[in-house]
Amino acid sequence: MQSIINMSAKTQHYLELEEQYGAHNYHPIPVVLTKGEGVFVWDVDGKRYYDFLSGYSAVNQGHCHPVIVKAFIEQSQNLTLTSRAFHSDLLGDYAKYITDYFGYDKVLPMNTGVEAVETAIKLCRKWAYEVKGVDSNKATIIVCEGNFHGRTTGVISFSSDPSSTTNFGPYLPGFEIIPYNDIAALEKALHNKNIAGFLVEPIQGEAGVVVPDKGYLAKARQLCKEANVLFLADEIQTGLCRTGKMLACDHENVRPDILILGKALAGGMMPVSAVLADDEIMLTIKPGEHGSTYGGNPLACKTAMTALQVMKDEKMAENAEAMGLLLRTELSNLHSKHISLIRGKGLLNAIVIQHSNKDAAWDLCLQLKENGLLAKPTHGDKIRFAPPLVISKEQVMECVSIIDRSLHCLD
Repeated sequence: MQSIINMSAKTQHYLELEEQYGAHNYHPIPVVLTKGEGVFVWDVDGKRYYDFLSGYSAVNQGHCHPVIVKAFIEQSQNLTLTSRAFHSDLLGDYAKYITDYFGYDKVLPMNTGVEAVETAIKLCRKWAYEVKGVDSNKATIIVCEGNFHGRTTGVISFSSDPSSTTNFGPYLPGFEIIPYNDIAALEKALHNKNIAGFLVEPIQGEAGVVVPDKGYLAKARQLCKEANVLFLADEIQTGLCRTGKMLACDHENVRPDILILGKALAGGMMPVSAVLADDEIMLTIKPGEHGSTYGGNPLACKTAMTALQVMKDEKMAENAEAMGLLLRTELSNLHSKHISLIRGKGLLNAIVIQHSNKDAAWDLCLQLKENGLLAKPTHGDKIRFAPPLVISKEQVMECVSIIDRSLHCLD
């Protein structure tokens, strides 16, 4: 591809540094970024791009949102970390703010998304033993094929992706994998009296934005309630206005027993995650049984409250709903022979590339980069299109034009 050949000396310098001194656990698009603002990022040569990945939905509010940056700077000059050995004047405010915001009794603050998933698993198991009465060490959590909940040794134990599991065993027991979007399979699995919870992504993001059938989440929630099983929603990528509602579960009026949040909870400023649940579940964990040095630090609390407030103030869910519909409609109107499928909800979207070349999606992303738009393939033939939620109609139309031009590289 042209984009690989025409690489500036400055870009090459940074890529070579990473190659020599960094672990080779990622395969990024060959662009080196130095600045971000709103829907745009700039590389080290000053070229501007539309960001159509949004830090895997961590910058829903747009890059360097001025209100969030202001709050972050002010707090960083005052107090950043106490550890949970002491109280801070912001943790209580944050706990009240986020529990009121989402309608739960309690919050357990963590840092990264996968830490929040691990926390939810521990909470679910603790509840199973101490409230439901499951026999010791028998608790089982149902998960779905194609899931992506992170890459810790615990979480990869129930992954169906070979790149996450190969030569990383032995794996953690206590999970049953069923097909995604399959109510009959869930109903059958729930017959096991040792089932503690059902952990699910409302939309499978990493799998290529797989949207389940309408009613799937509501029916799954109902079955879990009838079986006295907790419904755990991983809204780390799908939540916080990304799909056109505050939570993807809101599309079916589903209230998870355990809600898992991360990514955009801090507007791209720092790692902040949270697990929300009511007292019956949350208070099963006692002092000393779970925690994090940085979890609930003052800087995170202030940043997260501001990041959440900005979303409501600027009606980002409503914009995501409207701009997502526009994006999918305009992509469909291209009638490209290279796009076999367009799917998504709000501004979490993906296209599936149809081509004899197995690297066609990667090649298209390189051409998109040349034309001023950054995206990345997932699972070979799928490309996520998930810009910041502040994108305008005019910008969506310009991006569709870029995509249209770029698709011709596959002719």
